[in-house]
Amino acid sequence: MIGLGKMGLSHHAIVNVHPEAKVVAACDTSAYLTEVLNKYTGLKCHSNLDRMLEQETLDAVVVSTPSKLHADMVEKCLQRGLHVFCEKPFVLDVRDGERLIKAAADRGLVTQVGYHYRFVGAFREAARVVGSGALGTVHHVRAEAYGPVVLRPKGSTWRTAKNEGGGALYDYACHAVDLINCIVGTPKSVGGVELNRLFSRDVEDEVYCSMHFANGASGQLAVNWSDESYRKMSTKVTVWGTNGRITADRQECQIFLREAHAALPEAPQGWSVRYTTDLSEPVWYYLRGEEYSAQIDYFLQSIKLRRTDGINSFASALEADRVVEMILHGASSAAARPLQPVETQGTPVRGFWRRIFS
Repeated sequence: MIGLGKMGLSHHAIVNVHPEAKVVAACDTSAYLTEVLNKYTGLKCHSNLDRMLEQETLDAVVVSTPSKLHADMVEKCLQRGLHVFCEKPFVLDVRDGERLIKAAADRGLVTQVGYHYRFVGAFREAARVVGSGALGTVHHVRAEAYGPVVLRPKGSTWRTAKNEGGGALYDYACHAVDLINCIVGTPKSVGGVELNRLFSRDVEDEVYCSMHFANGASGQLAVNWSDESYRKMSTKVTVWGTNGRITADRQECQIFLREAHAALPEAPQGWSVRYTTDLSEPVWYYLRGEEYSAQIDYFLQSIKLRRTDGINSFASALEADRVVEMILHGASSAAARPLQPVETQGTPVRGFWRRIFS
């Protein structure tokens, strides 16, 4: 385990009880954390990645460090012939991703990135339904992600530093972008980009843009990690086709068909709903959601099968990074400015906002 923050500890707990895997070592710069883990669990911990790679006999690693560290750490692991599971986003520079994909392919190594939503039953069902052709010709998709991450001005963290975490675009929007890529395909261009700062100083808190696909379909992306009306991250994808519509979120798939379709015999004309509890396979260990265990098991099974082109490979994840890069390039040249309360007769009115331009 490389990195023992929130996701690193979650992955450690999951791998540690997997019937076919054993966590033999971990690496983190927090001496307090590694000392506690070593004392109470016996896990051998290192403060230096190079030292761990030199001293330990490993088959694979899980990289759960801040985004800016991914490329260098992943490259070191690949050079030692290790299979790599890396937390999302894969990389902050597409050129790094291209180099790492080649390095893994040259060595026949298994790679995977932690886009766990692809292992949520409702989103997998949405991809299946769209792929079946039951919706007819797809002409529009909308992906949304909202949550309460940054709710007030405060000191910077790695997530809200442009060159470390990448802000809402890399931390939140990449999930929605990856689902678009998975369900309807990768857009060829983006436009109408708005990257808005609400509370952060260095990165955007809101992301909005239009997308355009090779077949003429259109798309929209709407992301806000400063939305306190949500208790935790909430992601939804809606796809419109000439024969109907499907909406999927963490809980369910809602399908509307204008006419029943032979490719989807279980769905009648009109509305039908399928719940994620009926669409999810049981896992040996539940933590935060079955999708987290499912993705780790998939990675481990891929190693056994030497499956190098599986779900969420480096090559797949880099497509999300390419779209994020397009969004950055499409952003307005004017720096995003914070929103200010609208004043009515000298009194601020809560809930109404306007953008202040110079």
